[in-house]
Amino acid sequence: MIVENNRKVDLASFNNDWYNPGAGTIKRTLWYFVNVLLFLNPLIPVGSIKVWLLRLFGAKVGQGVVIKPSVNIKYPWLLHIGNHVWIGENVWIDNLTHVRLEDHVTVSQGAMLLTGSHNYKRTTFDLQVGEILLQEGSWVGAKAVVCPGVTCGSHSVLAAGSVATLNLEPYTIYQGNPAEPKRRREIL
Repeated sequence: MIVENNRKVDLASFNNDWYNPGAGTIKRTLWYFVNVLLFLNPLIPVGSIKVWLLRLFGAKVGQGVVIKPSVNIKYPWLLHIGNHVWIGENVWIDNLTHVRLEDHVTVSQGAMLLTGSHNYKRTTFDLQVGEILLQEGSWVGAKAVVCPGVTCGSHSVLAAGSVATLNLEPYTIYQGNPAEPKRRREIL
């Protein structure tokens, strides 16, 4: 029991029974330990083992994928990675729902892809989820954040430290919090 706006709120009313992570307790527990021991561990630099494990746990992973050390992936069975994707150190893919990285996507060091949030307007703080799509050639800069329900358009750039709360247009460079379009991305 807590007091909110001079009202008592029973935290037992917090109910997100509708949410289904897409796998049973045993699979989620096994993945937790694999993730901690082999993905989050900076001493395991071999990306091919990580790709094999992701596929084993149900992720769809293309060819030429690079996964650097200390990457945290919530649920691989909700992850689709295209060809020639690069995922940098300390990336957090908090995929409570589907995350799709199309071909030639880069997710730089420390970036976060967050598919979940909570409804702060309700005392029950209900879980809200939204899929993330990074279209072909898009680039999420170092320590940038992509919020639930966002699509990063083809060849868009989310600059380092920026926060994407809305969809990013193709071939556009975004910067800031919240991210705003700054200029056109010209590819030579």
